[in-house]
Order: sequence, then C-alpha cells, then structure tokens
Amino acid sequence: MNRLPLGVRKLSECFRDKSLDPVAVTERSLALIDQRKHLNAFVRISRAQALRQAEGAKERYRKSAPKSVLDGVTIAVKDNFCTKGIHTTCASRMLENFVPSYNATVVERLEQCGAVVVGKTNLDQFGMGSGCIDSIFGPTRNSWSEEVENNLFRIAGGSSGGSAVAVSAGLCYAALGSDTGGSTRNPASYCGVVGLKPTYGLLSRHGLIPLVNSMDVPGIMTRTVDDCRSVLNAIAGPDDRDSTTVKMQYKPVPPLDENISLKGVRVGIPVEYHCDGLDQEVLETWTIVADLLESAGAKVSAVSLPNTSSSIFVYSILNQCEVSSNMSRYDGIEYGHRSQEDTSTEQLYAKTRAEGFNSVVKNRILSGNYFLLRQNYDTYFQKALKIRRLIADDFVQAFKQVDILLTPTTLTDAPLYKQFIQSNNRDQCAVQDFCTQSANMAGIPALSIPVRLSSRRLPISLQLMGNHFSEHVLLSVASWIEKEVDFISFYK
Repeated sequence: MNRLPLGVRKLSECFRDKSLDPVAVTERSLALIDQRKHLNAFVRISRAQALRQAEGAKERYRKSAPKSVLDGVTIAVKDNFCTKGIHTTCASRMLENFVPSYNATVVERLEQCGAVVVGKTNLDQFGMGSGCIDSIFGPTRNSWSEEVENNLFRIAGGSSGGSAVAVSAGLCYAALGSDTGGSTRNPASYCGVVGLKPTYGLLSRHGLIPLVNSMDVPGIMTRTVDDCRSVLNAIAGPDDRDSTTVKMQYKPVPPLDENISLKGVRVGIPVEYHCDGLDQEVLETWTIVADLLESAGAKVSAVSLPNTSSSIFVYSILNQCEVSSNMSRYDGIEYGHRSQEDTSTEQLYAKTRAEGFNSVVKNRILSGNYFLLRQNYDTYFQKALKIRRLIADDFVQAFKQVDILLTPTTLTDAPLYKQFIQSNNRDQCAVQDFCTQSANMAGIPALSIPVRLSSRRLPISLQLMGNHFSEHVLLSVASWIEKEVDFISFYK
C-alpha cells in the first residue's frame, strides 16, 4: 500500500551513501501525488519550491554536510499553517486567496532542517470537524478504502484528514496537522499512522491560524514512531513569537531503544473510556495490548477519571466560545474574502461572513456568542471553565498512580462517508472525539498508534496519554508496541 517503505533515518543513510537521491525521491512523491489525486489529500502542490529544496539537499549530501536527519525528506503541511508565498486557505472561501508573507514557526524549523515541503493538505473548514468532509475542496478519501462511486469510500477523519492520508498513502514521509480536540489523533487512527499531540506549549503556535487558542497545538503524523521522534525534535522548543510556548530549553528525545524494558512501567486503564458506542473489535484490541504490556512486566491497573462524562460538553462550550472570538477578525476589511455589498459597514460584515463561512462555522459562532451573552456567561462559560479544571485535576491524580494511560483513540474504525454525513457536525464530533478531546483541555501529550486491522480491513488504533512533557515516555512505550504488533508490515 505504501510507496515509500523506508523510515526517515534509513532514508537519510541512503542519501549519505548516494544509493538514493533527494531530487529523485521528491519527484517520486510529486508523481504519486498526481497519480492519487482522487484521494483529495492535497489542496495545493508546491512543486517548484519542493524541487528547489530537494536540489539544495542533494548538494549538501554531495558535500557530506546535511543539515539534519530530515534533510531531503518529503513532508506535507496542513493548510491552516502559514506558508510564505503559498496560499493558506483553511479550506474556506473566507481565505481562498490568502497568501501569507511569512512561515509558521514549525514550518520554518522544518525548512531549516532541510525538509522538502511538497504541499498543503486538506482539512475541515478552519479545523472544525472530525471527518475532513467540510472543505471547499471536497472531502478527503481514506486510502484504505478508495471507492469513489455512490459515496462508498471511508472518511479520513478530521480535521487533519489530508495530512493523515498523505502519509498513509505513501505520498510523503511525514505531515503536520493541528490538534484542538483530537484533530491529529482521530485521522491518524482511521488512516493507520502514528499521530502525536504534544504537550501544550512545547511547540510554537505562531503561524497556526487559531481555532481555540487555549487548546490548539501543532501535531505530527508519520508511519513510524521513530519518524515521529525525528520530526518532534526538529520543531519543538520555545519561540519568542509565541507567548504560549514554555520558556525552557527543549531536550531532544534520544534514539528509541529497540530493547526497552517495560518492567515496572505503570499503565492505567481509565474505566470511563469503556463507553457506549465502543466497537467490540476496538475493545478487544485495547484488551490485547493491555495484556501484552502486562506480560512484558508493566503494571496494568484500572484508574478513574470521574469527570470524563462531562468532558465533551465542556469542550463543546469552550470550543465555540473561543471560535466566536477568533472568527471575528474575518470582517472583509483587512484580509480574506470581501463581499461586494457596500450599502453600509454592518451589511459588508454580514454579507462577507455569510458568503465566506460554511454552516458549521456559522453555527459555532452563533453558539459561542450565545454562551458569552451577559445573562448566560456564568451559566455556561464560567461553569465550563470550572469543570475543565476538574478534568485537568483528574489527570493530575491519575498520574500520581500511573505513568501512562492506555485508551482507544476512536470508538470504531473509519466510518463510511455516506453514513457519516447523516449526522450533524456537532454530533459527529461528540462521538468521534470522545477519547481525545480531554487531553487538549488538560494540555497533556497524547499519541495514537495503529495496532491491527479490523474485520473490514481497516486500521484500529489505541491512544497513549502521559503527564506534561512526557513525550519521551509515550514514544518509548509506543515504539515497544509498534515492534510487538508489527502494524508497519501492512505498508510493505
């Protein structure tokens, strides 16, 4: 299934010994992107820039002076990260013609490491969704099920579905997504790739067009855990342009030990995640991996996160409140879509937003404004903030007992598109993000790792969550699981 079978470190070795050429690999990626346009993973290809970057990488390898292990590696970027001189649309008519004058920090750092950015990937408009279906460019198709007739294809997951498909289909080695309530881990789960949501503040959000400032984080998607580690090391660390980054020197995650011992590692199984709608095959997978960890010497025990049942409601309220604030900048005056309406300023604002936003964005703006009304503020927003603190405290207490938590990522494998669109966006997110969104409210790192295929031959993944800044622990345990289940063999 995957057209690029080598990992990032192995690819770098091949570049060093001249058995592979960065330009040839980039040309191959671009050709594959053209061949698999029906997946609709990419909304824009930066062909000329990618080839220039590949030529630079080739020359550095010729001089035996590569910038990093990512030098010459093809990477895609979700289309809500600003890219200098390249359209950044958020898959919305509102920003259809927006061309930033600067790069997001994470994109800038990838380019400084020599990575080859091949293009921008599809998403739900402004990242508001869990299916990658609400884009002005059309839905993205899951590469594990590519039927195009009668809407029988499977969804990619959202909102970073384009990035997940770009990696799973072998169109590039890695991709950036963003994660507000599971938007990296959800599509990673459905598409059978590794998806990391880092600790809030570990990666700069500068240049990431905001959805929910208090929860948004850049996410990473790769085929292997070690590739994820390589990308994380390249882009993590403080940034003076983003006041939300943690002002401490980032300590790179060392190469993952293939012979890691799990003896004494404390693994928690949150009882509240055994919920309505959990597919039997996902439950079996959860049990199998828990048993594997215990057999390897880990101490597996049940833990409680008692406020989990309130989590999705709190997330929805806070999400929509911040959305209503962030979307107010799109008024048709300074940048973005502008209506031809000119009877009054108020009518210009109203017509611009009516034309530029889809129904999902409009509904969230209206809901957020309702929650923030003076008469509703204490009942909704203030109460949601208090319960968010209780949810975060649940994790604080849990990590006094265990080192990591093991949960499902999604409740099922990837749904059919025609079934998914039968429910509204709010209901979709309430189901699809049940296991993922609480990590964003607590600001903790979480990682989705593919484990096996369902009876429908679709990926089933599990999620690891850890305490703040425990990415090295999550990556180590995930690497052990990856080796034991050998999901990567399905790509060979």
